[in-house]
Amino acid sequence: MTAKGGPEVLEFREVEKPVPAAGEVLIRVAAAGLNRADIYTRTSPSYGGDVRIPGLEVSGVIESIGPESAAPEATGPTPIRWKPGDAVCALVNGGGYAEYVTVPAGQCLPIPAGWSLEEAAGLPEAVLTVWLNAVRTARLQSGDHFLVHGGTSGIGIVAIQLGTAMGAEVYTTAGTDEKCRWCEKLGAKKAVNYKTADFEVELAGIGIDVILDMTGGDFTVKNLCLLREEGRIVYINAMRGRDSMIDIREIMTKRLTLTGSMLRPRDTAFKSALTAEVETGAWPLISRGGVKPVIYRVLPLARAADAQRIMENGEHIGKILLRT
Repeated sequence: MTAKGGPEVLEFREVEKPVPAAGEVLIRVAAAGLNRADIYTRTSPSYGGDVRIPGLEVSGVIESIGPESAAPEATGPTPIRWKPGDAVCALVNGGGYAEYVTVPAGQCLPIPAGWSLEEAAGLPEAVLTVWLNAVRTARLQSGDHFLVHGGTSGIGIVAIQLGTAMGAEVYTTAGTDEKCRWCEKLGAKKAVNYKTADFEVELAGIGIDVILDMTGGDFTVKNLCLLREEGRIVYINAMRGRDSMIDIREIMTKRLTLTGSMLRPRDTAFKSALTAEVETGAWPLISRGGVKPVIYRVLPLARAADAQRIMENGEHIGKILLRT
């Protein structure tokens, strides 16, 4: 990205090959996943127009490793688990739309059994986000009623499948009848077209335990009404607006928990610990088929601008990938 603006500010150009620092690995990228955050970065008022490479998740093969992480002399250096030639997918701190990217070693994961190298490019950001917010923060467990907004987004697809694999009863919203039926085939017990129906009315009486919400705005009051006692809602975005009126008395009466998070600003130590937790908790479910890849479109890296236009259009179901 060379300036703030539309997809046209994405330019395909040669830059210096990155060099891994201490505790990092250099990945030869096979594919990069698109995320809504890539577009927000490009259009954000805070973006100063400096040259920047977007991309928060990749898959590929480790080309080289940097020096082992520095540690107190008493314990010695922290060893890097990976070696050149290992196939991995990774949550990166930007720079994913490229042939090479450096990433902290602790943010890499093995390719799940049954997934291709390319398919795995669309997994890290979504599964880490869902695990952090729905499982760790909202304490999602078997038997819970779990509402996921945006069921056909990358995060929504993983949330529906992972929640179902964990034994939760999953409900979702989407913007067309076709998308709703698709979510139900994926595992959702019921999907509501929020453009033609009131999801609060459609889901009334169910008693929702956990809501993973990327909408905010006017959906907030409806979400609170649907939660039953001790219900938990976690915000990961506010696509319908940051402002909303809430009934504090309802929160007190039901003993509700409202919270939210942003993964991208967290430091390497946090992301690495979360990655290890995901590998232990989610990777066995994924490798057993609990989460399957859903790829909408794969475009060459040089067409990154076209890929972002497709994402902005909002008609896609599943992940959009860039192939190097």
